[in-house]
Amino acid sequence: MELERVHPELREPVRRAPTVDARNRVVRGLIRFATRHLLRPARVPGVRISDVAAGTARVRLYTPQHGSGAALVWVHGGGMVIGAPRQDDRLCAHLAAELGIVVASVDYRLAPEHPFPAPQEDCRAVWDWLVHNAAALSVDATRVAVGGASAGAGLAACLVNELRDSGGVGPVAQWLLYPMLDDRTAARQELDQIDHFVWNNAANRFGWSAVLRGVAVPGAPDVPHAAVPARRTDLAGLPPTWIGVGDLDLFYDEDADYAARLRESGVPVVLEVVPGAPHGFESLAPEAPVVIELMERAREWLRDAVSR
Repeated sequence: MELERVHPELREPVRRAPTVDARNRVVRGLIRFATRHLLRPARVPGVRISDVAAGTARVRLYTPQHGSGAALVWVHGGGMVIGAPRQDDRLCAHLAAELGIVVASVDYRLAPEHPFPAPQEDCRAVWDWLVHNAAALSVDATRVAVGGASAGAGLAACLVNELRDSGGVGPVAQWLLYPMLDDRTAARQELDQIDHFVWNNAANRFGWSAVLRGVAVPGAPDVPHAAVPARRTDLAGLPPTWIGVGDLDLFYDEDADYAARLRESGVPVVLEVVPGAPHGFESLAPEAPVVIELMERAREWLRDAVSR
C-alpha cells in the first residue's frame, strides 16, 4: 500500500511504525514481555490503577476518584496473539478520569497457546466478576458498557453476543475501535497483495488460525459463530453500538458490513470512518488532530450511552 494514501496527519507515524511479524515465536515472546513489563504505567491524576484477580481471570482496574456509577469492560488488541492491558493505560486511565467510569481491562489468555474458547471465557469471567462486585466498586450493574480495540473489539463483540444469548444483566452499549470481526477476511488471499499498513492479511490469517487452532480453519464453513461475531445471523436485541475504523484498514469492509447488518436488525449504530487512516491509528498517533476529534466524539457517545 502506498504511503501517499495515508492521511497527512498520520503519514509520519505510519511511516515510522515497525513491521511486526507475530508469526515468529521469538518475536511474539519479546513483544508479550515488553507490553506486560516494560511499558511505563500511566500517571493520570484522580485515577488509581491496580491489577486484581477477577474470578478465574485477571483484570487491570482503573478506578476514578470521583465515579459516575458507570463502568466499561475493555479488551486490548493484539491479533489474539500479543498484547496486554498495560498497552492501553493511557486510553483507559483517561476514560476513567474524563467520564468518571470504572474501567476493567481484561488480561485474557493469548493464542495459539490458549485458543478458542479461552479468550472469550476470560472476558466473560471479568464481566461476571464486575457485575457481582458492582456495589463494592461503586458501579451500577445496569450502566456497564463493553468495548475494545482490534482483536479485543472482536472479543468484546463476542461477549456482547454471549450475554444477549444468556439473558440477565447485559451491557448498555458496545464501543468498538477498528474491530477484528470476521475470519473470512483472512481467507481472502487476494488481499495479501495490498499489504495493508500495521496489520496485513498475512498477520490476520495467523491471528485467526491461532485462535481457531484445533477448532477450524479460517474461512471454513464449520467455524463456530461464538468465536466470530460476523458469523452470527441474528443480531437483533444487541445494545447501541459505536464503531470507529479507518478506510485504509484491512477490517474496513467487515466493520462497515457489521454496522449495516446491526442497523437492519434494529440496533442503533454510529459508524465513524476516518479517511486515510490505517489500522491502529489511535495508538499510532494519539495527538493527531484527526484522531483527537474522533476520540472526543467517541467519548461523548460513550458518556451518553452509560448515562441512560
